[in-house]
Amino acid sequence: MKFKQSIAVFIAVFFGLVTLIALLFNVSGLSTMILGWASFLAAIALIFGVLNLLSVHLNRLFRERNGYSGVLVLGMLAVFGAAVFDGLSGSDNVSLLFNWVQAPLEAALASLLAVFLLLAGVQLLKRQRTRWAFLFGLTAVVMLLSQALLASRLLPTTLRQPLNQVVEFVQTVMVTSGMRGLLIGVALGTLLLSLRLLLGVERPYNK
Repeated sequence: MKFKQSIAVFIAVFFGLVTLIALLFNVSGLSTMILGWASFLAAIALIFGVLNLLSVHLNRLFRERNGYSGVLVLGMLAVFGAAVFDGLSGSDNVSLLFNWVQAPLEAALASLLAVFLLLAGVQLLKRQRTRWAFLFGLTAVVMLLSQALLASRLLPTTLRQPLNQVVEFVQTVMVTSGMRGLLIGVALGTLLLSLRLLLGVERPYNK
């Protein structure tokens, strides 16, 4: 068992170091070949994952009469059928499904997320009345009200321009700064995890 684990660690570390050296010293052919292998394996894993998901929900549908599983199976089959039909006829039914189904659902979930964040801010103010909690709640209320007023025609024209400038300032300065901080944190975490994988400390391929 330990010998098999050592082989897996050796293969992972070897290909990780080869890919890193190829990217650092601009050996484009080698890095492209290894990344192509990785993309192929990821595509195969994705196919098996989709088939496993379909199998699990088909079992739930026929054994437990689960309606949500039925909706998921119908959605998967509809998208797959639309993709096959598009490939044969040259039409664009997948984009139609995306624009009329997925995009509205994403917009609805984003709206619910904004409301949940506002409720979380209210709960935070109840538990911890600090200046950061007040700042979070004030920013959330101002942004929600400003977006609602800008989308409607109730706001006078004289107030629309200053409010639009405030919203643009918050989005370009505060939100962008927070997003960049999060991305820097994600990049540092990815770098640390990559080093742990190269050194054989983390072994997700043995689980």
